[in-house]
Amino acid sequence: MTRLEMVQRDDDRLHLGTWRGDPTVALLTPVPGRLSHVDTVLAAVDLSRTRDGRRAAMTSALLPHEQEPFLAAGFTVRERLHLLRHDLTDVPDVGDIRLRRGWRRDYRTILDIDGQAFDTFWRFDRASLTDARSATPASRFRVADDGGVVGYAITGRASDTCYLQRLAVAPDAQRRGVGTALVVDALVWAGANRCTSALVNTQESNAGAYALYRRLGFTPEAGGLAVLEWRDPDPSP
Repeated sequence: MTRLEMVQRDDDRLHLGTWRGDPTVALLTPVPGRLSHVDTVLAAVDLSRTRDGRRAAMTSALLPHEQEPFLAAGFTVRERLHLLRHDLTDVPDVGDIRLRRGWRRDYRTILDIDGQAFDTFWRFDRASLTDARSATPASRFRVADDGGVVGYAITGRASDTCYLQRLAVAPDAQRRGVGTALVVDALVWAGANRCTSALVNTQESNAGAYALYRRLGFTPEAGGLAVLEWRDPDPSP
């Protein structure tokens, strides 16, 4: 099986992939702008279970209305997230942190930083990093370089909305303006590309990231997001 494929039932579709590089856990992601049907979700779970031997599945971060068919298919909430929006007005100056384009040769350092910034459940591997960069029609991959990479951000654009998809700063470089510079760079890029808003999500437990986004002008969206989980109740093959 390829790492990412489309599961289709009638005129409904969703993506089936691998969760954070774990071959035992499937990742189900709705097609942007479409509401999956419960039958399609069940078909994807069944395909993953019977063909690939997977006994668990996770969803991408879903809005409340996107969660409904998954909950009806037996998924439960694994983790809730804050969802915040910026209207791209009153964007502060980026400061004097040196930012540059990210390259594949930076991946090793970036993944090390990511591993320090996130717990095991959220941690990126190389495939996750590549997927994040290709998740939207246009994207921006930036690193903060202070004699070496100390932070990075991936920002995507679809239609008139910008998505700050990933932000991580090395622990010993935090509270030096690195995160601020990377977020502001994303907002400036969004405005230059005629976006009308920018979205970001963060774990409810990540008080530091939430405070950073609020300070930079993001406001919380009602309902937030949730990652849902399915576990096979039948232990037999």
